[in-house]
Amino acid sequence: MLVTDVLAASAPADVRFLALPLHSPRMKASVQISRGIESLFGTRDENIRLIESGLNVRTRLLNDSLEIEGEDADVTRAAGILDDYVALTRDGHVFNNGDLNSFLRVVTADPDASLRRLVESGKQRSFGKKIITPKTMNQRRYFDAIERHDLVFGIGPAGTGKTYLAVAMAVSALLSKRVSRIVLTRPAVEAGERLGFLPGTLQEKVDPFLRPLYDALYDMIEAEKVEKLLERNTIEIAPLAFMRGRTLSDSFIIMDEAQNTSPEQMKMILTRQGFNSKMVVTGDVTQIDLPPQMRSGLVEVVDVLRNVEGISFVQFDDRDVVRHNLVQKIVKAYERYNEVLGINRQLSLKLADAAPAEAAAEPVAVPEPAD
Repeated sequence: MLVTDVLAASAPADVRFLALPLHSPRMKASVQISRGIESLFGTRDENIRLIESGLNVRTRLLNDSLEIEGEDADVTRAAGILDDYVALTRDGHVFNNGDLNSFLRVVTADPDASLRRLVESGKQRSFGKKIITPKTMNQRRYFDAIERHDLVFGIGPAGTGKTYLAVAMAVSALLSKRVSRIVLTRPAVEAGERLGFLPGTLQEKVDPFLRPLYDALYDMIEAEKVEKLLERNTIEIAPLAFMRGRTLSDSFIIMDEAQNTSPEQMKMILTRQGFNSKMVVTGDVTQIDLPPQMRSGLVEVVDVLRNVEGISFVQFDDRDVVRHNLVQKIVKAYERYNEVLGINRQLSLKLADAAPAEAAAEPVAVPEPAD
């Protein structure tokens, strides 16, 4: 059987597609690899096996190239990942033990992720007076998602950097003049306790709820500059209730503590976004302070918008906690507890449902007639 070489005009220089005859649904691609073969394959070929299983392709190592075979879309995706790897190694990047495997797990599972972007997102960045390096793979994905999408949801436990990194990206966008202002907002919901009447002006009443956003700002910009930006409303920090009826254009908007919004509030804030604006929504669905009968807007929005193009969801977990090491253990312990509690609750409901049915099915004893 003849195999003809077809070189797509848009294909990278070191990728050649080999198109099989029309009656065959499979395609082959050959990626030239001149260096980094050992790193690419990994220990016991774990990296190349991950590409094969994750993208449903087969590979074969030739003299100076790697041949990929599979369905058109899968082969194209695998060739693109390998082309990024070739370009990165050519530029001098060295993958440390386990790094490449972590990257490949992300890019094989997420069709929008790019190996090159993930690697480059891990570099040190200057955010005002602060230099930040993402410490985990999900933090890298978070940076990459914020750069590429106009609406990003960062969902996960406390201490994972959801809000802090979002504020850092907002400061970067403002200082580089990609936006003209920053809008930071969160619902003014008490965390399980009644604070009663708070003295002072309206701003002074809501400031305690917004303090974490102030803390992140002061960590990245000099205090005097922050005060001037606040005075000029270049940076605006306000409770969620103040957002209704507004259109926020040319802005970087961060909505924190989103788990404490109602579905109506969530829809309201998402529809405030104007032209040339980015929005990042952060929250932790395990720390909802709403009344028991009220559904969280963050929980609902995941179901509503999950498959909408142009929106990115980044899920953090206990491995992304960058606070005291006890915080990571606490988060993990609560996750295990809630899992057990959920299983026991489901079992109780099943037993409760089964009891009436068993009672109905149980035969009723009929007394014997008296002699």
